[in-house]
Amino acid sequence: MAMATIARRKAVTFFPSSRHLYNNGNYTSASKYSWIFKRGFASGSEENDVVVIGGGPGGYVAAIKAAQLGLKTTCIEKRGALGGTCLNVGCIPSKALLHSSHMYHKAKHSFASHGVKFDSIEVDLPAMLAQKDNAVGNLTKGIEGLFKKNKVNYVKGYGKFLSPSEVSVDTLEGGNTVVKGKNIIIATGSDVKSLPGITIDEERIVSSTGSLSLKEIPKKLVVIGAGYIGLEMGSVWGRIGSEVTVVEFAPDIVPTMDGEIRKQFQRFLEKQKMKFMLKTKVVSVDTTASSVKLTLEPAAGGDQTILEADVVLVSAGRVPFTAGLGLEKIGVEIDKAGRILVNERFATNISGVYAIGDVIPGPMLAHKAEEDGVACVEYIAGKEGHVDYDMVPGVVYTHPEVASVGKTEEQVKALGIDYRVGKFPFLANSRAKAIDDADGLVKILAEKETDKILGVHIMAPNAGELIHEAVLALQYGASSEDIARTCHAHPTMSEALKEAAMATYDKPIHI
Repeated sequence: MAMATIARRKAVTFFPSSRHLYNNGNYTSASKYSWIFKRGFASGSEENDVVVIGGGPGGYVAAIKAAQLGLKTTCIEKRGALGGTCLNVGCIPSKALLHSSHMYHKAKHSFASHGVKFDSIEVDLPAMLAQKDNAVGNLTKGIEGLFKKNKVNYVKGYGKFLSPSEVSVDTLEGGNTVVKGKNIIIATGSDVKSLPGITIDEERIVSSTGSLSLKEIPKKLVVIGAGYIGLEMGSVWGRIGSEVTVVEFAPDIVPTMDGEIRKQFQRFLEKQKMKFMLKTKVVSVDTTASSVKLTLEPAAGGDQTILEADVVLVSAGRVPFTAGLGLEKIGVEIDKAGRILVNERFATNISGVYAIGDVIPGPMLAHKAEEDGVACVEYIAGKEGHVDYDMVPGVVYTHPEVASVGKTEEQVKALGIDYRVGKFPFLANSRAKAIDDADGLVKILAEKETDKILGVHIMAPNAGELIHEAVLALQYGASSEDIARTCHAHPTMSEALKEAAMATYDKPIHI
């Protein structure tokens, strides 16, 4: 088979109208606070070329890009700290805790086999949380520094539309200012999805936000929802001592994941003593003096049971955050799911008003929001933007991590495409064996006739880093043979991707 030639392509427009929402508990881009502000570096009374409502990954990236393109730009943010949900109470603090808890777990269970021994080991929860907070604080200050460097005006307060070209901001200082813009981008992100009859108090019944700052390690933690957030935060507390039970209405965990990978992933989590109650409905959650009691019943109906916990994490997904923006006042169209409708250039039905990130259809992911932000501003500046939601990678940051891009095997079958599958286990990877961390595999799906890669799924330590070779391959229409014939350094985990590619179009060497 001749090697596929990959030529650099011009940017291609992707139409948001053809995207579909992945609302499965993923960490999100901007936050529900994404648009509130106070007076920042400059007066809001002067007209801007671009005004961004929301300072999360989508909003702050859009603001910086706009300024870099020479557009006078103001960003409005309610929280008073840039970075949105992702940086403040999502992606970044959760990864800090995942890393810290993993270090403790390895020290307790694996270090001795590597010749590293301790007389005793314990968790200092306040120190662990302080490290997390320090990471968040440094990064939020870093974004403010980028705003200053790129001359982005920063207004801290809660913004709402007065007109398609004016935003009224109730500032954190207690005043009010009006920010005017020729083009206004809505980047207000998403909020925690609530469940009927369950009141989140962020102490005993918590959202993902509260789960990042528990004052003590719960003996029993129940997680409602088996999506990305629930499994990650369940892993954090399970590693440091909690008995974790995940309750999920659906028959499977992470329903958007490739079926074969999902089943193996669940087995690995169960080996880590995480318990699952699938096809189970939460009828009610009630607090008592000593515990939280969940009334459960089978999703298909049946006898009710009681499950007790010290803390309950509600992780049933996220919803677009548009409340209080005044969208109805200016007539912006929204669909039944609460998402803002936009065209291929991220423009709403109101001239000069745009929307990006979690408030529009598409994967609810921080990196997707960033791509939206850049493309939207490029369109505003008269350039061409490029976002293809079929090429957005997803990652679950447990251990092992699970990362994917492109189509699952179920999706390929549904499309009626003739395909090949190539797999390679990390048990046969020399680096994984050398570091005693060989759980997982690489799975590649490719079109049978052309060998074009359709999807790649990786379960492994650092799968979130390994996936990007696959993202690039899909972006440029590569074949599995292209990856297989690309030299990979030895010994590395990435060799497993090469071997899986070899297994897809021919045969692997090391198994």
